[in-house]
Amino acid sequence: MTAALTRTSISRRSLLAAASVSVASAALAGCTTTGGGGRPGRPPAEPPAPSLGSPASMYAAVVDGGHSIPAVPFEKIDKRYHRQVVPDPTGEAPGTVVVDTGNHFLYVVQRFGRAVRYGVGLGRQGFEWSGQGVIEWKQPWPRWHPPAEMIERQPELKKYATEYDPKTKEWKGGMAPGVNNPLGARALYIYQNGKDTLYRLHGSPEWWSIGKSVSSGCVRLINQDVIDLFDRVAEKSPIVVTSGLRVTA
Repeated sequence: MTAALTRTSISRRSLLAAASVSVASAALAGCTTTGGGGRPGRPPAEPPAPSLGSPASMYAAVVDGGHSIPAVPFEKIDKRYHRQVVPDPTGEAPGTVVVDTGNHFLYVVQRFGRAVRYGVGLGRQGFEWSGQGVIEWKQPWPRWHPPAEMIERQPELKKYATEYDPKTKEWKGGMAPGVNNPLGARALYIYQNGKDTLYRLHGSPEWWSIGKSVSSGCVRLINQDVIDLFDRVAEKSPIVVTSGLRVTA
C-alpha cells in the first residue's frame, strides 16, 4: 500500500509539473514577436514627422571647416522658404532630390510621404538645364572657377581665372573657399549620362536671393541649408529638375 501511495503521489506531482510547463509555455508564446503576433492586417504606425528645430536654431551663426558663417536674419525671408518638413508633392522614391524651378523649392524625398524642403534662389544657369541626373560628387568649401564669359562681362574677376594643368590634371586658380565665395559652404555637382551638366547645387552668402531669380548662378541655398542638404544626400543620388509642381503649403 505504501508503494501504491508513493506511485500516486509521484503521478500527481508529474501532472502538476506538466501543467506548470504548459502554462509557462503559453505565457511565453504570447510575448513572442514572430508568427503573426499583434493585430493582424493593421499597418505599422506612421512615425511622427522629424523636428528640424526652430528657425532661430537652424539659421544661427556656425563655425564649419574653420569658417565662421554668420547668422541669417530669417525673419526677413518668407517663411515658406525656411527649411521644413512638408507632404511630398513629387511622387519620387525616398532619397531623390527634386528641384522645382517654378516655385523656387528643393526637396529631399523622405519615407512615409514626406520631404524636407528648402527655399532656393535661381540664376540664368538654374533654368538652362532640366531633366534627370545624378549627384556625381559633393565638395565642402569648394573653390570657385568663374566661366570665361562671366570674366568677359566682369573684368574684375580676371584674377580668379582658372587654368588646367595637364601635368597634374588639376585646375589652378579660382577663388579660395570662404564665406564670400559664390559657391558657399558646399557644392553638389550634377551629371547626366556620365557627363557634367555644369548644373550645381551650392551655398551662398546672399540669403536675400532665396525665392528669387537673379542674374547668375545655378541653384543656391542659404549656407546653413546647404550644409544640412549635404549631410542628407549621398553621392550617386538621383536628382530631378522640373518646374511647376503643385504645391499646397
